[in-house]
Amino acid sequence: MHTLEARELTLGYGGAPIVTDLSLELPAGAVTALIGPNGCGKSTLLRGLSRLLRPAGGQVLLGGRDLQDFSARELARRLGLLPQAPITPGGITVGELVALGRAPHQGWFSRSSTEDRRAVEAALEATGTSALRERLVDELSGGQRQRVWIAMALAQDTGVLLLDEPTTFLDLAHALEVLEVIRHLNREKGVTVVMVLHDLNLAARYAQHLVLMADGSVTSAGGAADVLTEAHLASSFGLRARVVADPVTATPMVVPIEPTPVHTEMT
Repeated sequence: MHTLEARELTLGYGGAPIVTDLSLELPAGAVTALIGPNGCGKSTLLRGLSRLLRPAGGQVLLGGRDLQDFSARELARRLGLLPQAPITPGGITVGELVALGRAPHQGWFSRSSTEDRRAVEAALEATGTSALRERLVDELSGGQRQRVWIAMALAQDTGVLLLDEPTTFLDLAHALEVLEVIRHLNREKGVTVVMVLHDLNLAARYAQHLVLMADGSVTSAGGAADVLTEAHLASSFGLRARVVADPVTATPMVVPIEPTPVHTEMT
């Protein structure tokens, strides 16, 4: 398993940095959730970890090697990314979309191999989307569509999978459905998962490792019980809350009370 690590990472979009001098090692073979208030730099960090955003300073290492040293094809064989609200090509079926995940493993003019077909079948089965193979992606529900995109990323057959808000725009039932798929991939396939989540209680339930951010920096990292404390919620979110045991999973559950009087968010 390859570790993913940021060292003194600074990221931005040409103006003031969004993430500044951030150092972080993400545990291999675990599900990590990036959490924090809006504008704190979660999605920016994920883009930096995936090489979509070139660092203004510092570096990202995959297995001890700088991400900038990988060719595009080589990196795509090791690291997969599911961006927020991906755009689906018109008129494409589920099977066709999932098969696109095999592109990094194919030559320019090569046809689908037996290995490619097996990877696509395994991805469809792992995400419970085999029965949807002939359906148009545009016709699917939000939860089904997210599972299909995850299947495409899984067909890519990487050891690391980055997900930017995979439950956005989903109702609670569909959000749980998608997170169960992610948990299965981690437990059964050993995939290292890093995902941005807004729902703190779902993050506590589904991630073994949490990274709490505020103002472009990491304020706490570790298990849910260590990160989701009342003091951290007050300082990072500007939120008065009680943290109790989830009656189903015994993981920490945040019960909001009210905002604290003063809280400043980044834009």
